[in-house]
Amino acid sequence: MSAKRDYYEILGVSQQADGGELKKAFRSLARKYHPDKSDAEDAEERFKEIQEAYAILSDSEKRQVYDRYGHQGLSGGGGGGFQGFHMNFEDIFSGDLNDIFSSFFGGGQRRRNSRGSDVLVRHNIPFSAIVEGTSEELELNLLDDCQTCDGTGALDPTKNKHCTVCGGRGSVTVRQQVGPFMVNQSTQQCPECAGRGSIIDKPCRNCRGEGRETRKQKIRFDIPAGAESGTRLRMRGHGEPAPRGGGDSGDLIIQLEVQAHPWFERDGADLIMSLPVGFPELALGARISLAHIDGKELLIDIPKGSSAGQTIEIRGRGLAHRRGQRGSVVVLLKLHMPKKFDKKTKKALEELGHTLSIGAEDVEQSVRDEAEYRRRNG
Repeated sequence: MSAKRDYYEILGVSQQADGGELKKAFRSLARKYHPDKSDAEDAEERFKEIQEAYAILSDSEKRQVYDRYGHQGLSGGGGGGFQGFHMNFEDIFSGDLNDIFSSFFGGGQRRRNSRGSDVLVRHNIPFSAIVEGTSEELELNLLDDCQTCDGTGALDPTKNKHCTVCGGRGSVTVRQQVGPFMVNQSTQQCPECAGRGSIIDKPCRNCRGEGRETRKQKIRFDIPAGAESGTRLRMRGHGEPAPRGGGDSGDLIIQLEVQAHPWFERDGADLIMSLPVGFPELALGARISLAHIDGKELLIDIPKGSSAGQTIEIRGRGLAHRRGQRGSVVVLLKLHMPKKFDKKTKKALEELGHTLSIGAEDVEQSVRDEAEYRRRNG
């Protein structure tokens, strides 16, 4: 039977490593050798070995026994090693280990305050950015791990002292009597070490023990086509880091605010506009060309005999929506009435008035026809 490897060697840490260093080493190695994520032939054995080493070294009492007597002290005398050592379920899945195992298996209840805070940023974008979608870059002043102390908050992490309140776990068990025969038990962050498992001997001079510093960061992100004001883009892991490396970083949330277009209003993926035209265009029909938001020409065909208030739908020229199609451009026709007429124009209108005006006897029927048209066309 081959000799068992040294637990400190397995995790790649020194014998002076504190709880934060142990957790960081375990997290990195567990992700690397997890059987579901690694292609290595010995991944399963390595993963069990890493679990075993961390389970022992993260427990202050078991660590003291191991430091003094080695593997034999844990086996109770005789080469049973870890298999001969009694470890209950709570030893493995409470405190910091719960944070790590839940990321692999989706189970367990995470400790409060083990994750950094989310950061919300509001960002104005031009209307043109949502036509086809685009990429943008922001430069933001964000909290990040202190580069001087690598987020530990300590001037020299090797000199940190084990927290005597939680025994290096970073969490404590709280029992509360809730009835004559019932006790409520919960696991909470250690109030003495704030979940780190160790007490900082001397704080980092750069971050003053916080483990975080503000730095300028460039964040690149994609704006989806058809995005609306209020759309939120979540950049995972780009928010505030957890204090002193205590867990995962929060998320950066970018809330988009789309600037108004000069003449289009939007209704979902549809674009709505008003088009003032003269009486000749309504009566005789016309084709009008406008520069569209996609950089191409938008042709609006006005049928003969159109009326003010009538709408024209141009399908497929609106904004993109989730089904991969585009909405419509809806054009509302409005009669453009000049504020002043010269004598020649006024005389021409008076002559036309005799032909085009509605006679008194036809007014009521025209009102009925217009009402019927509105009912049919919604």
